[in-house]
Amino acid sequence: MKKNMGTTDRAIRLTIAAILVALYFSNLISGIIGIVAIVIAAIFTLTTLIGFCPLYTLVGINTCPRAESK
Repeated sequence: MKKNMGTTDRAIRLTIAAILVALYFSNLISGIIGIVAIVIAAIFTLTTLIGFCPLYTLVGINTCPRAESK
């Protein structure tokens, strides 16, 4: 898998994941919406750690900066 997520994109995803987890554990969101929020947070965290988003591949987005040609 070729990385397709830049540093800023990864930081934003990790921040959103942390907010969703905090909202769930503070009981501000619960039930089905809470479970969906935790699943989204897990997906965001996983894609942040590996630096690859399958959805970006389908849509054709690449936020990773290009390597300078030698």
